[in-house]
Amino acid sequence: MFATAVVQSGRSAWKGPFFVAFPNLRLALENNIPIKTQARSCTILPNFVGLRFLVHNGRDYLPVYITQDMVGHKLGEFSSTRKRFSYRATKTR
Repeated sequence: MFATAVVQSGRSAWKGPFFVAFPNLRLALENNIPIKTQARSCTILPNFVGLRFLVHNGRDYLPVYITQDMVGHKLGEFSSTRKRFSYRATKTR
């Protein structure tokens, strides 16, 4: 049996990165106002550095502060959609 490697190709280079045009980008940068968005697939561009976003995780809007290390990643990578799970051995009554 041969194992086939699944290679997930990214976005075409000629298309450029996917991003959403936020209309109040300059206002948010000047006044330090967070931008509320549901665009989790939006690529973080270099001009987003220093901005605050409120990214929707399916239930709430989680605050995300953009730093230089985040450039090239997606907004959805920084707002978790899963709850934390803690295992309890016994129930206390």
